Amino acid sequence: MRELETDYLVIGGGASGMAFADTLVAHADAEVVIVDRRHGPGGHWHDAYPFVRLHQPSAYYGVESRPLGNDRIDEHGPNAGFYERASSAEICDYYAHVLDKELLPTGRVRFLGLSDYRGEERVVSLLDGTETRVKARRKVVDATHVQPEIPSRHTPGFTVEAGVALVPPNALVDAAEPPDRFTVIGAGKTAIDTCVWLCDEGVDPDRWIRGRDPWQFDRTFTQPLTLVGSYMQLQARWVEAAAAATDGHDFAHRLEAAGIFLRLDPAVRPQAFRGATVSAREIDVARRIDDFVRARRVHRIGRTSVSADAGEIAASPRDLYVDCTAAGVPPAAARPVFDGGRITIQFVAVGFLPWSAATIGFVESTHLSEEEKNRLCPPVVFSGDVTDLPELAHAAMRGQVARARHELVGPWNAATRLNPAGALLEHIDEPDVADSLTAVIEHTREALENLQRVAAASEAATA
Repeated sequence: MRELETDYLVIGGGASGMAFADTLVAHADAEVVIVDRRHGPGGHWHDAYPFVRLHQPSAYYGVESRPLGNDRIDEHGPNAGFYERASSAEICDYYAHVLDKELLPTGRVRFLGLSDYRGEERVVSLLDGTETRVKARRKVVDATHVQPEIPSRHTPGFTVEAGVALVPPNALVDAAEPPDRFTVIGAGKTAIDTCVWLCDEGVDPDRWIRGRDPWQFDRTFTQPLTLVGSYMQLQARWVEAAAAATDGHDFAHRLEAAGIFLRLDPAVRPQAFRGATVSAREIDVARRIDDFVRARRVHRIGRTSVSADAGEIAASPRDLYVDCTAAGVPPAAARPVFDGGRITIQFVAVGFLPWSAATIGFVESTHLSEEEKNRLCPPVVFSGDVTDLPELAHAAMRGQVARARHELVGPWNAATRLNPAGALLEHIDEPDVADSLTAVIEHTREALENLQRVAAASEAATA
């Protein structure tokens, strides 16, 4: 058995593992071994559907040490007016360059691809079964705890009769012949992406089976750099809504009234929230599909009918079903981020996993006490249910305030390219930025106190 020693053993070479390792190596004298079951870094992007793009701008995605894209605002196409968003192929290529050009040349990072961590220092090659004992002198880092659940690796929660064509969105680009009807199953961002892509290709989906509609951020308010005023408006309106909300649904409705949240159907109150981002255009295109079935769960897809909790739905043997029911951001139990010899990477900011992972990496580099590190990095847990929005928001805001006030973490956080508000000081004289910052400062304490009360009341009511 081969034996290796390192300071940090990182399990998972996706967005979170790479962002953590990149920041840690830049700010600490540490050696890192990254283990991943895939052949190269990039995680779930290797299995993403070809027409997917980042939900957020490329300008604040990836790792600290290397920009993704050209920090350009698109002038044409469906993303016109917004900062560019990388495709899955561009992201995979980016992470390959991060590893080859940034991390490996340090001499302090090793990547073990096509390898599986089996616990107790055992790493097994998926090619030939050979084992490597990797001893972590400092900590083992779990970068898989909140890994996305994606369509191509998802097992549907319903049965499918033999001969029925059920595919993930990935397979749409390989169509050999047209079906009688496209039926999209799911209500989240993947389903919206799929419906919009089909419509843009000139093929309106004939049917959409969806259950719990989600609340989603309007992309207009997630823009960085020269458009950072939009992101600061999001922050201000979020804090103002948090200061007045009476429960999760009220919080979401206040954000909708402020223009921050979007929903698919104005007549239906969304029940889900997973932090996804869409544009108003995408919502408008998705609303063109008027033949949809409201069904929380599909039980069985047969050749001539679909069985769901809404009843039986007529079908044809030549129908094509597109499975978009993977959770995306699946519910994950909160753990202390720092726990003895283990670090569990989790969201510490709403919706931004690379920024969260890099934050955890920088906090680890400071050698603060474990108690202080956990105070700076309370986990932000996406349950998927909008009723838990106040608790999620409270954890996110509490951590954000603590980090901003910290003498070491605050300056780093303000400067990192992964922070959507990184250009704040450069645009502080702009009215949108200055007014929004003033609103955030004025309402943050009130918002934290109110969110704590609301979250406590919700917990007591469900106890």
